[in-house]
Amino acid sequence: MDFILAPSTLIKRYKRFLADVNIKNEDNTVTDITMHCANTGAMTGCATPGDTVWFSTSDNLKRKYPNSWELTLTQAQHWICVNTIRANQLTEEAINQGNISEFIQHTALRREVKYGDENSKIDFHLLDQHGRETFIEVKSVTLLEGQQGYFPDAVTLRGQKHLRELMAMAAQGHRAVLLFAVLHSGINDVQPAEHIDSEYAKLLREANQQGVEIIAYKAKFEKSEHNFIVTLHNKVPVIL
Repeated sequence: MDFILAPSTLIKRYKRFLADVNIKNEDNTVTDITMHCANTGAMTGCATPGDTVWFSTSDNLKRKYPNSWELTLTQAQHWICVNTIRANQLTEEAINQGNISEFIQHTALRREVKYGDENSKIDFHLLDQHGRETFIEVKSVTLLEGQQGYFPDAVTLRGQKHLRELMAMAAQGHRAVLLFAVLHSGINDVQPAEHIDSEYAKLLREANQQGVEIIAYKAKFEKSEHNFIVTLHNKVPVIL
């Protein structure tokens, strides 16, 4: 996925969907602006004042806040994709380009397909050449504590529901996959954040025992001036 982004310095993130930043003008003056933040999570470690925020700009004149927070460069020099919408886009791109070995044999892909008994939508529904169905749920991982990556960064009833739905699909003989999209350059493996959501951790282990495949792929960040290429590139361990 290619981006053309502009830099700014984070002042604060607030009201979940908003962030104030300052941008340096060509005459070296500084202007404060408010931008949209497409991330409903806690964003622990991803939104420290003073971090460099890289943002995109929409040409939609109807938008109140035309700028969107895309990437963070932390003061520890870690790259993070904070726009959670990108997790599914990066996953779809990686599947279509054959970069996720588990899905190379698929012949058809559909997005946001209704399924299950709890009024859910699966992120991706695949068919292979034999007509076997694969249900893929994608979760964005950005929480780094010490040297360890965790999911989730807050209690997630929605995430718990998705695990129950995946277990039901596996019980029906379908292929069910939970894919952690690791969007933080400092994270090299993922484990359930039992200290944050013990029920999610319990369900994740149960899902693994009941045949749900749990995999993680890490994003690669490449930068040249204001141009960025972000791809889901390397498989990393999931520690249960």
